[in-house]
Amino acid sequence: MSDETTQRRIAQMVPRGSRVLDLGCGDGALLDLLQRERGCTGYGVEIADGNVLKCVRRGVDVIQLNLEEGLALFQDASFDIVLQIDTLQHLRNAEVMLRETVRVGRVGIIAFPNFAHWPNRLSIARGRMPVTRRLPYEWYDTPNIRVGTFKDFEALAHKNKLRVLEAFGLQNEREVRWLPNARAGTAVFRIERSA
Repeated sequence: MSDETTQRRIAQMVPRGSRVLDLGCGDGALLDLLQRERGCTGYGVEIADGNVLKCVRRGVDVIQLNLEEGLALFQDASFDIVLQIDTLQHLRNAEVMLRETVRVGRVGIIAFPNFAHWPNRLSIARGRMPVTRRLPYEWYDTPNIRVGTFKDFEALAHKNKLRVLEAFGLQNEREVRWLPNARAGTAVFRIERSA
């Protein structure tokens, strides 16, 4: 999700001055934006050497870590916000990482490709896996090991005793709140641990 407009929408969800952990931060663009324009501090977590170097060049504090190994190096409630933007679908331990997100952060913001978006459904009905702007890979070379939908995430959050504070879709840089499961290519959730 490198689109600048989408990054700006996610950034608006982060309170000014927050301490942020960005899991799977890529080249650090979102964390850089949060630091410059929202006065946030924090760290990115990234595994890819090239992206770690890009983060360093941007002035983003980054820790090179495989998220499959968990977040044991962070204490409970170390961060105000933990971001998982286009990360969850790449993880084998997705459920564990959701619980870790709300353990190390007070609030988690999760965004991922919504597989139930109507163009994806149409591709499946035609017998083909979808290839779209949001899902640009063929089935045999995708880095996504999971596909999920808006409704799937709601069920997963409930199963893991996570409270959904806000949920909407993003499509063509617009917020979609009416029927986001069918009308949006990206699902966005703001979550916290249930009391």
